[in-house]
Amino acid sequence: MNVMRPLVAAALVALVAGTPTTPRAQGLPLAKAPEDVGLSAERLKRLSGVMKAGVDKGEIPGAVVLIGRNGKVAYLESFGFRDREAKAPMKADAIFRIASMTKPVVSLAIMMLAEEGKLSIGHPVSRYLPAFKDLQVGVEKRNGDGSVEVVRQPMQREMTVQDLLRHTSGLTYGAAGRGPLKQAYIDAKLMDPGQTNEQMVAKLATLALVHQPGAAWEYSMSTDVLGRIVEVVGGMPLDRFIAERISRPLKLTDTGFAADTSKQDRAALPQKSPASGQVPPIPSVTADLTWKSGGGGMVSTASDYARFCQFWLNGGQLDGVRLVSRKTVELMTADHLPPGTPIGADMRPAFQALLPSPEMGQGFGLGFAVRTDVGRNPLHGSVGDYYWGGAYGTYFWVDPKERLFAILMMQAPEQRLPYRYLMRELVYQAVMN
Repeated sequence: MNVMRPLVAAALVALVAGTPTTPRAQGLPLAKAPEDVGLSAERLKRLSGVMKAGVDKGEIPGAVVLIGRNGKVAYLESFGFRDREAKAPMKADAIFRIASMTKPVVSLAIMMLAEEGKLSIGHPVSRYLPAFKDLQVGVEKRNGDGSVEVVRQPMQREMTVQDLLRHTSGLTYGAAGRGPLKQAYIDAKLMDPGQTNEQMVAKLATLALVHQPGAAWEYSMSTDVLGRIVEVVGGMPLDRFIAERISRPLKLTDTGFAADTSKQDRAALPQKSPASGQVPPIPSVTADLTWKSGGGGMVSTASDYARFCQFWLNGGQLDGVRLVSRKTVELMTADHLPPGTPIGADMRPAFQALLPSPEMGQGFGLGFAVRTDVGRNPLHGSVGDYYWGGAYGTYFWVDPKERLFAILMMQAPEQRLPYRYLMRELVYQAVMN
């Protein structure tokens, strides 16, 4: 007897039937069994076993995993605890801080405005944010006494909106790396939850770039700057634009910059770090922070993000609602990095298998990384799949060739990389045809 079939079916029925906190309309069409969409229920038991073992070993507090294929949800499982301290079990409708999985949402907002003729991604950023007109590039110079100073040089060309979308703007995240150039990003308090996007951009405009625009891929606050451009060009705050133009039309009922306080009992919480004994500083999903970070400020659920992934697989539309054209999706999911683009050295060691780099068969599009070669990388995937993850532990990818998407939702920063790797292995090993 296949014991996986009734377990998965029961979980899927629960998602579609709904609970008092899970609207029925939130669900996608459901596969009767994984085999109906070409996945092996027996092999998916391996994925379930690994996630359960992670909870039992104390590596992760809990997680929700969702896999969709051929337009249907084929696998939905909850593991462990939504709140380990309170022994509250994880449920499929748990709400998570998704950190950098915000970036594809904000990148979509930019492309919607581009389709409306309100901006062009080829234009200089200064066309929309004049303070970026005269930015300078910092070069660290070592003096004879061993001290290091930053010498500023003019830009060889201005950064464009496309540079922001593909992280070739010359900006950085101050937390990554050492030296006075990047330390200035930390000292400027760019991640202040009490600031506005306008104030954040004003701070950035006083700092030196760490690269010439277009010269290198450096993971950065570029998408936060895009969030401010959405506000300027779209004529409304970023959270309102996303709520009215993206979340509401796509029926992403739990996706935004904060959940309503009435949903606190659905909040997924981190556990104490086994290494430090401290709880990771992840904002509560109901905390309505002043800063609506375009690079990492949103909350969502597995089923909401599944609808978002299916929207991409459908070429920019879902349930008859089209936000962008098929050609725009093709543009966004293509590799936009010029040949030979160097990758920020501070990011390379830890994220080697996930970073854009030709030797690893990966590039970067407009809002997410993209797979460019079937080989070279130790992780499973297909040419043309695209993906990204969040620092708090969430991860997703979309594989058009296999008509598949997969989502991992957890709040476990220290385990985010091992479980992203495991997800790739354990999802693809279950593909039958």
